[in-house]
Amino acid sequence: MSKFKDSVLQIVRSVPKGKIVSYGQVSLMAGIPRAALQVGGVLHIAGDQVCWWRVINNQGRISTKCTEHFPLLQKQLLEEDGVKVSGDLKIDIKKNRWRPSLNTLKKFSLSDEHVYQIQEKFGV
Repeated sequence: MSKFKDSVLQIVRSVPKGKIVSYGQVSLMAGIPRAALQVGGVLHIAGDQVCWWRVINNQGRISTKCTEHFPLLQKQLLEEDGVKVSGDLKIDIKKNRWRPSLNTLKKFSLSDEHVYQIQEKFGV
């Protein structure tokens, strides 16, 4: 498995119950900004090995188009986690976004530059 895939899986496994992240947030935390689509691909392949349902788009919407991980299943799993999801599959991303501590970010072996970018973008 590639370092990027390993990082994506490690990050998504670290997202606590009741919190969400965006695909772009995961790609930045994995050290490759602008790789949001690739994050989706990694999660699709990993399937139920990770809590894929805790990853949404940056507009706060469930946007999966996968036939195996369909939107209403993601909504159900998020609600079981305690995340409120509206009927139009929207989530308050500001309220529910996971903002890992600096100690957690260090566990992901990120460069100082990437840690700075994450702090600036997501208020960690």
